Amino acid sequence: MIRMEQRTLGRTGRDVSVVGQGTWQLGGDWGEVREADAFGVLDAAVASGVTFFDTADVYGDGRSEQLIGRYLKDRPDADVLVATKMGRRVDQLPENYVLDNFRAWNDRSRANLGVDTLDLVQLHCPPTAVYSSDAVYDALDTLVAEQRIAAYGVSVETCAQALTAIARPGVSSVQIILNPFRLKPLDEVLPAAEEAGVGIIARVPLASGLLSGKYTADTVFAPEDHRTYNRHGEAFDQGETFSGIDYATGVAAAAEFAGFTPEGATPAGTALRWIIQQPGVTSVIPGARSVDQARSNAEAAALPPLPQSTLDAVRDLYDRRIRAEVHPRW
Repeated sequence: MIRMEQRTLGRTGRDVSVVGQGTWQLGGDWGEVREADAFGVLDAAVASGVTFFDTADVYGDGRSEQLIGRYLKDRPDADVLVATKMGRRVDQLPENYVLDNFRAWNDRSRANLGVDTLDLVQLHCPPTAVYSSDAVYDALDTLVAEQRIAAYGVSVETCAQALTAIARPGVSSVQIILNPFRLKPLDEVLPAAEEAGVGIIARVPLASGLLSGKYTADTVFAPEDHRTYNRHGEAFDQGETFSGIDYATGVAAAAEFAGFTPEGATPAGTALRWIIQQPGVTSVIPGARSVDQARSNAEAAALPPLPQSTLDAVRDLYDRRIRAEVHPRW
């Protein structure tokens, strides 16, 4: 097994790899993934030094959690922190975020993962009012006291939501969209989290694959792939698909970004390396549907830091092509 750089995940006090494994794909929401292939992805990630899996109770209606649970049961030697999410199984109304529902969702996730205590539970991009509710944090503290969960955090869509959560003393981590096409969190969220000792988990790091440089204007995705059915936020927040960027704009920007790739690296690895070296980031969680993708993602942790000239080029690309489209919304 490869030893990867570890960073402390905020107030959990536990160390995790700088590249984690996102498992949305394993639920089937990006197209069908066979069970054997899913186990292969997880095994390749662990062998590459990954010690952090991120999942959610709605990924494949619990399939992602179940696959992780079965994999780790067969791999007791794997030192992996598993973060899951809850809250998207009901209508998105603040009044649904109550202790009784938390316990029910928690029971389901614990059964899926085969554990008594969940390592980290994150509120899954709830309505904005939830982030400032004293009752919600009291309920989460109760779950900790009952030893159902070891720690809790939040997943957010906006910087304002992140800043509200960071101010809460019990919040261990904030998961937020961050990639070379989504720079706004750099301005306030990452500095605030670093000062407060809150971990930052960077999701959608490749802008749903755009930053891999593999796609063109003519690429067609499967009907069951969210990159087909959620381009304009038809099913959930638009930011989760291509980081909220118009697809044609994203393809053109990705082609330019590919030109920043150092010798011996890939565009995807360059994007992940860019995220890893942002001050305040704990772990980045790219997804994978194949063993090769999982290994390639992990290899980004070993790339040398990008020079200032590349960082400046990323900022310039964002300012010219992306800011006017996504900045006002997020």
